[in-house]
Amino acid sequence: MRNRLIAVATVIVVAAVIGFIVYRFALSGQFSAAKWGIFTYSAVWNQILVALGKTLAAFGLAAILSLVVGFALAIGRLSEHRWVRAPITTVTELFRAVPVLVMMMLLYYGLPSVGVKMDPYWAVVIALVLYNGSVLAETLRAGIESLPRGQKEAGYAIGLRKSGVMRLILLPQAVRVMLPVIVAQLVVTMKDTALGFIITYPELLYLAKQLSSNAQFQQPLLQSAFVIGGIYVVMCLILSGIARMLELRLRRSNRALGTRGSHADPAPVEPGDPRLHAEGTITEVISVQDRE
Repeated sequence: MRNRLIAVATVIVVAAVIGFIVYRFALSGQFSAAKWGIFTYSAVWNQILVALGKTLAAFGLAAILSLVVGFALAIGRLSEHRWVRAPITTVTELFRAVPVLVMMMLLYYGLPSVGVKMDPYWAVVIALVLYNGSVLAETLRAGIESLPRGQKEAGYAIGLRKSGVMRLILLPQAVRVMLPVIVAQLVVTMKDTALGFIITYPELLYLAKQLSSNAQFQQPLLQSAFVIGGIYVVMCLILSGIARMLELRLRRSNRALGTRGSHADPAPVEPGDPRLHAEGTITEVISVQDRE
């Protein structure tokens, strides 16, 4: 009963806050046709589509490279050789500590001072890769180290090398376990593309800033924020839906493998097999299994 009362009170409070915001918007004329009229022109929507393409282009390349860099750094951090592990750890911690916006500004505004000029697109992509790649590296490293130690030892016991144990046993399980965290970081990557407007990269937020300064339509700042923000919400929901679909497919494939394994026919046992007798020694049992 207490939880129900708290839930009802929460809904009432949230509805009251939303109602107050809508009332203030209506009172200040934010729902007037004059402010929303800018979005009735096809040329404006063409600009939005172009800006959306720029956003997706930066996010797509940054997401792929972040995953590649994350896997590479995670494997390097788990290396048994100190001369490999120490510098990679330093690089990972350094890029995790520097904000994405600072990296973008250093790449776009700082490099020209040493004679290197960088396009805004590459400044956005590289900054996103350096930061999100290092964060994903820590995510994957934590996922691998959370696995039972027996997983690695079992891989070595059946004759796999270090690369085989990592590629066939540890990484698939770590990715499956950390998939929600990986997707959450990719959503952050998508939203961080909006920081590119600081260095004049023509993505969605940059366009929203231009639309909100239109004096002909009474500077529709909130209207531009609603439309562009809604596009970001839809993109994040699509990405989360894809991740959910992948997770369900992984569960189905694992369940199917388990079902086939559970219904497999047992190996035939001969009458003289020591596994049929309590007095059979462990050595005899192992020798029979080796012969099989």
